[in-house]
Amino acid sequence: MQTEDNLERPCRRCRINRQGAAAVEFALVAPVFFLLVFGMIEFGRMIMVQQVITNASREGARIAVLDSQTPTASVVEQQVRDYLDNAAIPGDNATIIINPSEPTTAAYGEPVTVTVQIPFSSVSWLPTPMFIGADTNLTASTVMRRETVQ
Repeated sequence: MQTEDNLERPCRRCRINRQGAAAVEFALVAPVFFLLVFGMIEFGRMIMVQQVITNASREGARIAVLDSQTPTASVVEQQVRDYLDNAAIPGDNATIIINPSEPTTAAYGEPVTVTVQIPFSSVSWLPTPMFIGADTNLTASTVMRRETVQ
């Protein structure tokens, strides 16, 4: 019994002297924890937006190569902007480049390219991007061959 008292007494003194230690430990760990959390949010958002603009460029190229829809550049652009808007990404901030500038001028089998660019600063969930540069542009490009009746 006496050995238990001898072990208990020093531990009790340590517990008394540790008042406020949790607050100090939290103050040291919290900034690193929040940096990791915000970094994961920012990189996750970047990957999600990259996937959405890849799909938007694919949808635009798909419309551009079809012969039955007589796709003009404005129809292709509107398709891409609608896709972005439906995914809650502001399509007004996107730059859409179509090559050739009028898809109907491409002959059978010729490639039609639709490129979508959007600045990351306009799609970031954080007020100012912390880890990814504010001047970073996310870009996606899709090339498909024109399907016309020969």
